[in-house]
Amino acid sequence: MRAVLCNRFGPADELVVGEPALPELAPDEVRIALHAAGVNFADTLMIAGKYQEKPPFPFSPGLEGAGVVEAVGADITSTKAGGIAVGQRVLCLTDHGAFADTAIAKASDVHPIPDSMDYATAAGFPITYGTAHGALTWQARMQAGETLLVHGAAGGVGLAAVEVGKALGATVIATAGGAEKLEVARKHGADYLIDYRSEDIRARVKELTNGRGADVVFDPVGGDVFDATLRCTAWSGRIVVIGFAGGRVPQIPANHLLVKNIAALGFYWGSYRKHAPDMVREEFVELLQWFEAGKLSPLVSHQYDLTDTAAAMELLTTRKSTGKVVLTTGRS
Repeated sequence: MRAVLCNRFGPADELVVGEPALPELAPDEVRIALHAAGVNFADTLMIAGKYQEKPPFPFSPGLEGAGVVEAVGADITSTKAGGIAVGQRVLCLTDHGAFADTAIAKASDVHPIPDSMDYATAAGFPITYGTAHGALTWQARMQAGETLLVHGAAGGVGLAAVEVGKALGATVIATAGGAEKLEVARKHGADYLIDYRSEDIRARVKELTNGRGADVVFDPVGGDVFDATLRCTAWSGRIVVIGFAGGRVPQIPANHLLVKNIAALGFYWGSYRKHAPDMVREEFVELLQWFEAGKLSPLVSHQYDLTDTAAAMELLTTRKSTGKVVLTTGRS
């Protein structure tokens, strides 16, 4: 097999492409011939040694991919595994190892994809749309008719939140840096746009909501953006903290939460794979139905070969990409 390997913690340009031995297949696992893998900000943290999980060296990064089921473990039947069988087109989630042409995943982390979904789209779908859907439905319990404020709305998870928010019946206010990124958010359903480079987030949100503020905030950015968010969230609003792409982890003044009855909710979607796998499986059934119905239009802005992983990661760390960045394995 061919795989991107991390031999020590460091920058992406120290990654190499090698040919490690094919891993053994455990009884509850599935082996997948990957066509593509999604690139996530968490991958850049993992290779730098800054992620919550630190695999033993050498390891291949990569948390999500898509391809064809090549083999299934001894304990797996198609019925038991939710319909997974050899030859099936699937997307998958891994703890690491998806930056390769072959991946091993637990059966509970493998989900069939519709014929209308290509492999590049499927590879970049699980984490962004799973996170957006889970954050807005499980944590924020967002209702149709509410106002949703999405930060980083042109990035992978932000753009997914825009689309999921619209599918759930929300009015969506999108923030991003620059007209080009805001246009991407508009094309994917955002009702109102705020350029945080030239506009005051707090003032614009208040203006757009007649002084009320946003009912739900989806924040993968943190830093100054979060600080502004606290001042434009509606009474009894919910702020869902997704990540800190802006670099600074904000410190939340508890008095702001108290005075306006605001809830600040952390959301790490990956933990549901361990603690509530049935919720994740049901979530993907709904999300893939939405995709087939045309409610979701995932954007893959860049595709790179495995040998260009460093360039793909740089797009994320410099925040130059929109939608998803995907690696391809060369399989036809």
